[in-house]
Amino acid sequence: MSRPAERLAEYRDLFDLPEHVIGEILNGQLVTQPRPAPRHAQATSILTGEIVPPYHQGRGGPGGWWILFEPEMHLGPHILVPDLAGWRRERMPALPDEAYFTLAPDWVCEVLSPGTARIDRVVKMPIYAGQAVQWLWLVEPDLHTLEVFRLHDGHWLLEGAWQEADEVRAPPFAELAFSLADLWASTAGQQGEGEQGTG
Repeated sequence: MSRPAERLAEYRDLFDLPEHVIGEILNGQLVTQPRPAPRHAQATSILTGEIVPPYHQGRGGPGGWWILFEPEMHLGPHILVPDLAGWRRERMPALPDEAYFTLAPDWVCEVLSPGTARIDRVVKMPIYAGQAVQWLWLVEPDLHTLEVFRLHDGHWLLEGAWQEADEVRAPPFAELAFSLADLWASTAGQQGEGEQGTG
């Protein structure tokens, strides 16, 4: 006796999620995760503060980018919400009027945690490659690392890796130099407690 086909997730399935949950649709499956834990949120916030002024606003840098925090992207059958994403303005001169993006970004950054690392690496990386995203950064606050990948012939190549307090000059933002240590600065209660968040 055949089993009924499993229903593919749809956009409306995201509407009923609690406010503290982030939802994505990946390969037809609804994937949810709680809001980021403090170390995850801090790494994302510091990185945003480094990249936005020179690239989004053109302050002390070349400009020419839209850099956005947790944009909702509808790419083919997938609905993704990366931690950060960037579009070159030559490809997207103005932001869309809709609440989401249908144009794949030029750069994506995912900040990993124990609860999301497997999905980010095994599920979302191939999706980003299939959508021709050119650059992918993976930040791991628990390991104090940054990996930068470049798309080549539909596959990811490791362009470079940094750790701990290395000075970073990473494409596509190689004009910018920043200390990776700033992303891991101690937070209150970090020592001894161990964060349980999965964001």
